[in-house]
Amino acid sequence: MLTLWNPLAKPNGSSRTLPLVSDIDRLFSEMERTFGETLPTIGWNVDALIPPADVAETADAITVRIDLPGHDARNIAVHVENDVLTVRSERKAETERKDERMYRSERTYGLYARSFALPATVDAQKAEARYDNGVLTITLPKRAEARPKAIDIKVRS
Repeated sequence: MLTLWNPLAKPNGSSRTLPLVSDIDRLFSEMERTFGETLPTIGWNVDALIPPADVAETADAITVRIDLPGHDARNIAVHVENDVLTVRSERKAETERKDERMYRSERTYGLYARSFALPATVDAQKAEARYDNGVLTITLPKRAEARPKAIDIKVRS
């Protein structure tokens, strides 16, 4: 069987991290029981996975890059509402093969969602999205009046 390499494992194969992991799991379970019912989600789906993202700005646009490896472009939804950019995608689990015995399953499946508040300087009507090599790139051009302008001023003596 293929085994995941663990640099923290002791030579005999046991892990020094296991007690810490179980303590953290217990802490999160306790917090969920204590606060789960009382904390508002503010319209956010707490069951959604949050993909990593980069946000960059140039003089002309804001670019958002989101890692969505293994997703089908047809299952990715991008929309802007009330100056909030929202990306949603679902990665479906592969069908189980009857001739295969699963030893380890680490890849994640399910709903992925991410939202970003946009500045008023963005022209959302002209936004473009491209999905390539597992990365979703959204380009949000800035409104013309928000772009930096160079003004020549004549100097008199």
